[in-house]
Amino acid sequence: MVVAAAAPLTVIGGNMPLAIGLGNGAGAPVGFVIAALVLLVFSVGFVTMTPFVPEAGAFFSYVTLGLGRRPGTGIAAVALIAYTAIQVGIYGYIGWAIGDTVRFYGGPEVPWPVYAFGTLAIVALLGYRHIDLSAKVLGVALALEIGIVVVLDLVIVADPGPAGLTLTSFAPQTFTQGAVGIAVLFALTGFIGFEATAVFRDEARDPERTIPRATYAAVLIIGGFYALTCWAFVVAIGPDQVTEVAQRTLDGEGNMLLDTTDGKLGRIGRDIVNVLLLTSLFACVLSFHNVIARYQFALAGKGLLPRRLAGVHDRHRSPAFSSIVQTITAAVIVGVLAVLGVDPLVGVFGSMAGVATVGMVLLMLTTSVAVLVYFARHREHAGGRLWQTRIAPALACAGLVASMWLVLSNFTLVTGGSVTLSAVLAAIPFAGLLLGALVPRRG
Repeated sequence: MVVAAAAPLTVIGGNMPLAIGLGNGAGAPVGFVIAALVLLVFSVGFVTMTPFVPEAGAFFSYVTLGLGRRPGTGIAAVALIAYTAIQVGIYGYIGWAIGDTVRFYGGPEVPWPVYAFGTLAIVALLGYRHIDLSAKVLGVALALEIGIVVVLDLVIVADPGPAGLTLTSFAPQTFTQGAVGIAVLFALTGFIGFEATAVFRDEARDPERTIPRATYAAVLIIGGFYALTCWAFVVAIGPDQVTEVAQRTLDGEGNMLLDTTDGKLGRIGRDIVNVLLLTSLFACVLSFHNVIARYQFALAGKGLLPRRLAGVHDRHRSPAFSSIVQTITAAVIVGVLAVLGVDPLVGVFGSMAGVATVGMVLLMLTTSVAVLVYFARHREHAGGRLWQTRIAPALACAGLVASMWLVLSNFTLVTGGSVTLSAVLAAIPFAGLLLGALVPRRG
């Protein structure tokens, strides 16, 4: 479920060109390796604390237990901001992707917001009626997504590009050029939602064993898959040309994923990947809609949001009002961005992914601090496990602080706007943390 929610083709088609074009070019694969290492170390403390969390919840449950109610409420606000931002970003991406598909097959030039709002309407209907994508459908879509990319990777390795089967991406002088922070940022974005392994704790037969395995496996599979595929695209295009090709994608003059697929798998391969990319984007945005609606529903039940959001539809048994509020929120933000004429890929997807990543790093950093504080206060639960309860969480804090610095110091490249605009966008998750902590609990 976690790997399916990671939407492999969405990341490869959207995050990868941004990481290469705005980041460190041919060195972008290292960004995924760095992100995976940071998340692996974070996961050690996270899964060690999981058995002591009284409810199967997201990060706010851990922060509340470790640091108290107000920080926990603040983190809940950060989570809502991060998930909403990435969802809005995907609406921009899917609007661009559908438009690109229509143009490729000879259709008319239609503004991206038309497709984005059309998708939003379908998502609103499904979210309201509680018609979720089943695990079986998600599994099939995931298998097809990964399957076609694995085939593409193998074909590239067998028939590499102009520079041959090169490891230039992993040379220090390559991955340290340009903006490494941008590569790390868009790599981290690909992991949003991986903490859901702990949410399914109550439904696992042997959570003490399966939750840690699932968490580590999810990070390793996602990180390894993205790093390998990003490297394969560098090999296919060539280290010297890949930045230019990625830039053309960002400028709307090409499509790095589909054009490379066309060259390696032919027109049929391109058509298959195109369809799977669109279904991946739709599944991803529907998943985030449902996550946010239920997040609001759960927080309202705890008295942290208006009680109305905790209502359940009489017939559909869905959090219908919360779903409507989430739809309106997304529609307003997408509408404002459309009126402002923001570019759908770099401006909408890139900027919103940036906001979401800042939020995600803040979530994990606060959770790591909560793990340290919790086991310091409850030494009987630590059980002499120094690595799991002290060293790993401390290393995670250091890695996440470094990641946050890399992201924030390069944030103007993500937004493509002024320093002021970039500072405002980057500050949104921090403002959410502060305001959320100050909101009084409702009766």
